[in-house]
Amino acid sequence: MSISRIAAAAVFATAALSGAVCAAPTSAATLGVTAAAKAPVVSYHFVDVDGHKVFYREAGDPSAPTVLLLHGFPTSSHMYRNLIPLLADRYHVVAPDLLGFGFSDAPDRAQYKYTFENLTKTMDRFTEVAGLKKYAIQVFDYGAPVGFRLALLHPERITAIITQNGNAYDEGLGTDWSPIQKYWKEPTEANREPLRAFLKPDAIKNYQYLQGAPDVTRVSPDAYLMDSAFLARPGNEDIQLDLFLDYASNVALYPKFHEYFRKQHPPLLAVWGKNDPLFIPPGAEAFKRDNPNAEVHFFDAGHFALETQLDPIAAQIRQFLARTLSTKG
Repeated sequence: MSISRIAAAAVFATAALSGAVCAAPTSAATLGVTAAAKAPVVSYHFVDVDGHKVFYREAGDPSAPTVLLLHGFPTSSHMYRNLIPLLADRYHVVAPDLLGFGFSDAPDRAQYKYTFENLTKTMDRFTEVAGLKKYAIQVFDYGAPVGFRLALLHPERITAIITQNGNAYDEGLGTDWSPIQKYWKEPTEANREPLRAFLKPDAIKNYQYLQGAPDVTRVSPDAYLMDSAFLARPGNEDIQLDLFLDYASNVALYPKFHEYFRKQHPPLLAVWGKNDPLFIPPGAEAFKRDNPNAEVHFFDAGHFALETQLDPIAAQIRQFLARTLSTKG
């Protein structure tokens, strides 16, 4: 199927979802849920946040402790589609799409400046509109700087942190960041244009999803095809290139993130695909330097570790949350 057809399918799905709040049964949950138990129902919503539609997935009892799942590049809340039912029997799980990603609005760059500060402001407002008072955050890739910025803004709201290849340390940046780092130092068109190669379907499939995966047959094609469909929307490539450039602002904030970890000592679990070429294992180990209580676990997986190591990662998350959060709301 051509990317244009995939994009058309994504647009059609957006239109279908925007007409109503939908609910659909998920696959049977394992890990702490008996075979006879009913699988949690996931519902799909749009909410207005400062004039922009933000899409989110939700499951579980709203009176239970909340876990806010923040996705990264180049994906959306779709990356959590299989994890959500495995947590929602005990927790209230909410997974939004950032602006410019997934089914959320992608306002024109002239109307919305795509920076991580602005994405964080939008997510902060989203949590308020959605009525989330306190929440654990699970972060991945771009979701890490957004989530850690939320923690700086509202440390009293953060009950725990789960990071799956969500970096906060210089040593966590692999050598594959070199072309983007060059763009940070010299933000010229000559350095911007080559980065478009990272946005092409083959790169999304082979580099983001398949590289480092122990068994590529376990990576569902719908994941990378959907990501490519959304990236193919008019103007989206330049949105992503703007965020590549602004990622330098996250690195500049690393010392403040470290100070937060040292002062607040939030319960922190790192579940890391050890074969990720972008966010490498030293970045996971570094959390223990600033937060002695941090737990770090490595898995034989690439960047999108949940695609191939869902069950063991979900089991680790459930054990961590059971130790750190009350399930009585």
